[in-house]
Amino acid sequence: MATSFFAVWAIMLGWCCAIYPVVAQEKPAEIIAAQIRMQGYRCDDPAQAEHDRKLSKPNEQMWALRCGNAIYRVRLIPDPAAHVERLD
Repeated sequence: MATSFFAVWAIMLGWCCAIYPVVAQEKPAEIIAAQIRMQGYRCDDPAQAEHDRKLSKPNEQMWALRCGNAIYRVRLIPDPAAHVERLD
């Protein structure tokens, strides 16, 4: 019984370590684009996300997201949906 527990644990640990580099390589533009897509906005080919420190507040981070089809100003708030404003 203990042997099978450790075998499962070792497999899970190996899987987590194998997938971590893929997750770690995700860029802010891709993460923010995924968020606004879930809210119904179109973002083709997210190219760049620039953090706007002047407009950001604690627990409310402001980003300028440049997609292939549009530029958005996105305010990320931890619990509710992001506030999105199309700029172009």
